[in-house]
Amino acid sequence: MTTIELTRFRVRPDRESALLAARPGMLADFAADRDGFVEARLVRLPGDEWLDVVTWQAPEHLAASRAKGANLPGIVAFFAAIDALVAAEEGTLVDGP
Repeated sequence: MTTIELTRFRVRPDRESALLAARPGMLADFAADRDGFVEARLVRLPGDEWLDVVTWQAPEHLAASRAKGANLPGIVAFFAAIDALVAAEEGTLVDGP
């Protein structure tokens, strides 16, 4: 059962370059350390907000990832660029592969 994680957050304009520079390291750390990680897409929204859309093979993979937190340098650097969490949700993919 494919699980989609939706995390909306704010980044100050002066931290956008740090966020984008840290993204490849965060994705590499997720691929190496997070069982069930499929992919992640980052969407820039209006008003200094961003949406991270992360695909997991199953809800237990997302839960295990959340339990690990920012345990590797690439993840720490990405999270450090975030100013504020706006919302975090998860759901089950009902169409697609």
